Amino acid sequence: MAAGPPLIGITSYGRNEEDKFSLPANYVASVRRAGGIPVLLPPGETAIEELFARLDGIVLAGGGDIDPELYGGSMHPEVYMVDPDRDLLELSLTRRILSERLPTLAICRGAQMINVALGGSLHEHLPDVVGEEIQHRLPPREPTPHGVTLVEGTSLAELMVQTSFDAASWHHQAINRVGRGLVVAAHAPDGTIEAVELPGHKWLYAVQWHPELTAEADPLQQALFDELVEACEDRTADPQDSAGDDFPDQQGDEA
Repeated sequence: MAAGPPLIGITSYGRNEEDKFSLPANYVASVRRAGGIPVLLPPGETAIEELFARLDGIVLAGGGDIDPELYGGSMHPEVYMVDPDRDLLELSLTRRILSERLPTLAICRGAQMINVALGGSLHEHLPDVVGEEIQHRLPPREPTPHGVTLVEGTSLAELMVQTSFDAASWHHQAINRVGRGLVVAAHAPDGTIEAVELPGHKWLYAVQWHPELTAEADPLQQALFDELVEACEDRTADPQDSAGDDFPDQQGDEA
């Protein structure tokens, strides 16, 4: 890796009806505040080897839903924005993240992708499971705050220091069966899994909430991006720390 600010790849949304790739600017701003240089990764990219030779860290961003076929689920009327190109790219990235210990912050859809890549499953529509006493998004598809409680003794609880807080929620799906090797690190008041971590990985935290939405005003949420960039700087200073083989078998090509 070259010296200088870490290069942080951020996955983007797929092509829209105007044939454009997009990404909410809050992701980019949060990485820049942390001292990283954001590099957008649009669906359809196949040069995974070349990306991993240059990137120091990754943010798996939120967005539309993962194809239920990838985790043995069922199509639901509320499933939306399924994008085979994005699924393929992010599965490929996630497998390399797991094998090469690349520092990674996975957000919302990204957290779900980490879980799916490790053989876990998702609730196709969360209100069908936990009801709507706790709102995880507002209609039609808008963010809303709710409480999050971190699990004591997890690395995420140590990183964030504060074990309970309000966070911006913007999802209708969540982790159901937890993927191999993952540890649950946070819950919503209704029991929904709000974060998982992978013990032994260099730096991998997967959160169901959206820290980028409030990071500018909330140092607690910005800390996730700050710590990601710091982990990337440590990795750059010690290249031998970039390889690892301690992780659970990843799901095969049938994922």
